[in-house]
This record gives sequence, structure tokens and C-alpha cells, in this order.
Amino acid sequence: MKLWLSTSFALILAASLLAQAKGDTIFQQTFKKLHSEPPVPVNQQRVDQVETLWIEQKLDHFNDEDTRTWQMRYMLNDALYESGGPLFIFLGGEWEISTGRITSGHLYDMAKEHKGLLAYTEHRFYGESKPLDDLSVESLEYLSVKQALADLAHFIRTQKANYAGLADSKVIIVGGSYSASMVVWFKRTYPDLVAGGWSSSAPLYAKVNFVEYKEITGQSIAQVGGSACYNRIEKGISELEQLLADKRGAEVKALLKLCEPFDVNSDLDVWTLFSEISDIFAGVVQTHNAGQIEGVCDKILSEPDDLVGVTSYLLGVFEQSGGKCNDLSYKAILSELLETKYTGNIMRQWIYQTCNEYGWYQTSGSSNQPFGTKFPLTLYTTMCADIFGEKFSNEFITNQVWDTNEYFGRLEPGVYDIHITHGQLDPWRAMGIQDESLELVATVIPDYAHCKDFGSISDSDNEEMRDSKLAVAELVRKWVQ
Repeated sequence: MKLWLSTSFALILAASLLAQAKGDTIFQQTFKKLHSEPPVPVNQQRVDQVETLWIEQKLDHFNDEDTRTWQMRYMLNDALYESGGPLFIFLGGEWEISTGRITSGHLYDMAKEHKGLLAYTEHRFYGESKPLDDLSVESLEYLSVKQALADLAHFIRTQKANYAGLADSKVIIVGGSYSASMVVWFKRTYPDLVAGGWSSSAPLYAKVNFVEYKEITGQSIAQVGGSACYNRIEKGISELEQLLADKRGAEVKALLKLCEPFDVNSDLDVWTLFSEISDIFAGVVQTHNAGQIEGVCDKILSEPDDLVGVTSYLLGVFEQSGGKCNDLSYKAILSELLETKYTGNIMRQWIYQTCNEYGWYQTSGSSNQPFGTKFPLTLYTTMCADIFGEKFSNEFITNQVWDTNEYFGRLEPGVYDIHITHGQLDPWRAMGIQDESLELVATVIPDYAHCKDFGSISDSDNEEMRDSKLAVAELVRKWVQ
């Protein structure tokens, strides 16, 4: 495998440049859906003037001899602020920040009540926050959550020291998904810098083989879309697997309009295909709004049989990339992940973090899910080594994940004054606090998915959603006293 990688490197880079010229590939479309900025609340306050600003950060906060610095982007909304009011910070994760996050929603409403200053920080190596000129392995050594938390600590200290009226202000931090994990981990690491935090959809337990993700994805499809939909997806994917087992791979390529380089006899190609299929369904569930899962199930069930139902739906998704055929080979995804220039595609950065800190590989290792057996852990660990080097072995990844859990306390992080929420449909909740821990209680909101609780309190909220928003508002009143 390593020999193939070296001899085909020029071809891979050429394919990568071609993919960039055509716009988002199927892989990029799916990845963006699963790793985009949490949904921006509606009812934006367009009159608010949001400033885009920059703050100098150390490249390496943990090496006093390294004096290199870089400029981190952040946004400020002072429309509601009065001197002495609290500082509310929404933490950026693996996405590009936008003004809408701090001009509406429940966070905005709480800032309005307390005459607070709203800030939105961008995570190093994402968006326009570029500590170094490229995304080489050497550069990515400075991409870690510990460095990002130190960036935030410096940001808070600097704002309180220099922004008029903030010196004695309380600080409230808020985040969704990965940045929700950062909320909890920041309170653990820098407890004196924040009064409290709101953590929505936070995975806190790092795990290499994250089989629970696809289990909950399937459960949510069955709950919302019905058992007939679940069964059709399971049977349709099983039929695709059986066609390959029966040496009828040409039929699979024709059904899914796969590009010619796809090798039906290559484990890595087959695993990449089925991983992408499962992730497409995961994107439907993780981003679910009322009617979304139901609409997909209606399409799948409208076809005459299981195989046609699944493949016709997938073709509809594939066609959004605009390609004449669908390149879902291992070489195709590797070409994107080997790109070391900043292109707006954040796949390389996030995959690096999973290889170096978290794991969270959403594999087919459980039979209690409908997406088949063809995306094993080996696909993802092989990818780590092929992208970032042989150092990223199975043993290395396992040890790094263990270190993350050891440092941040697993599901008992030892923190207080954090409001934790999960959507009951969200597959990520399996890696978060769901019941009472020794320090924290999580609110699991029925019928909602990932990061769906940032909007203002409204009549469309169910009882649990409304109660959760009221609870965090009451906690903030206590924290800012």
C-alpha cells in the first residue's frame, strides 16, 4: 500500500487539482453536512454591526522558546453591551465562523437581558485563522485542542484587560458539537476564567471504534421514518454487498454510476464506497429538522424494491456534485486529504485531529445498524497512516485517544456550572454525558438532532426544549451575579 502511494503521488495530486476546479466532490458535500457550523438561528438582527477583528496568538503556547505568533480571527457584536456587562463567547469548532451566530438566537437573547458583549472565536487552522502557511504534517503539529483552549484563554485575558468595562465582567462560553466539548474541557483546564458554560451536543469520551454512532443513526431512522424504512435501507445495502460477493461488481458500478477507476476487487475502494453511503444517511439524521428523515424515507419506499429504493436515492445525492460519474474510490478521497494548501476544504484538518486526538471512527463494527459490514476500523486507521505518515499506526492512535481521555476526564470531567444538552436523535450523544455523572446532569431533548437548541424560545419548541432553554437562562442569571 505504501509503495502504491509513493508511485502514484503525482497522479493523486493531479486528481486533487481537478476536483478543486470542479467544485465540491461527493466526499466534500457529505463532510460539510456533518461538520458545518451549527445551524444559525433565524430572525437575524440585521441592524447590528458585527466587527471582524484579529488577535495575536502564540503558535505554541507550551514552548517558551518558540516566539512565533499568528493572527486569530474573531467577531464582536457590541450592540447590546453596556460597561460592566458579561462577555458571552461562542466557540468556533471545525468550521468557518459567521456573523449570524452572534446576531440572533437564545444566546443573543440572554446577552440582551444582561447587556452583554457577544464574541465568536475561530479555531486555529479553520476558516481564516491560519497559524502557518500550509497544512503539512509539520504545520499540523500545532493543531490540537490543547493549543486551541490556550488560544481562548489568551483571548479572554486580553479582552478583559483591554476592552472598556470588561475588567470585572463574568464570562460565559457556549459551543456546539466539537466546540461544545471545548466548553467542558476549557472549564476543566481554566476554571477561573469562566463563570459558566452551555455545551450542546458535546462528545466527551474519545473512542477509536465508535460503533454507537451508526447504531443511533439507524435507531433514529426507525423512530422517525419507520421500521419499513430502516428495513429497506438494511436490505438494499445488503443486496449491494451480496452483488460484490457474487462477483457481480460491474452491476454495482452501473447501478451507482461509479467512475471506471473504482476497483470492485479492492477492499479499500469497497470500504470507501460503503463508508460514504453510511455517512450520507448519517447526514440526514444528524441535521434532521421536522420532515427531513420522513422525506428521505418516502423517496426510498416509493421505489419497487429495496435495491432500487436505496440506489435511486443515493444517485440523487451523488448528482448534486455535478460529475458525469461518481468517483468514490479510496484514491479519490486520499487525493483530497493529501492536499496541503488551504482550499476551504477542512477534511484534512479534522481527520488529523481524529488520528491524533479522538478516534471517533464511525465504523460498521456493530450488527445493530442497517448500513452493512463494509466500513471497518481498518479503513480509517489505514487512512491516517497513508495521509500523515507511518507514525500514525494503530498503536499510536490508540495511545493518543487514551491520553485525551486521561487528560480531560472522560465522562467525569470534574467541572461544575455547565449546562449540557443533547438531541435524542443525535448519534453523537453516545460519546457524551447522557445521565447524571458525579458533577453534571445532561438534558436529552426528545425528537431533536445535533445542535438544534440554539434558536430563541418559540412556540414551535416542545416542552423539553423550552424547559432546557429556560434552565440555561436561569443558570446564566446566577452565573453573572
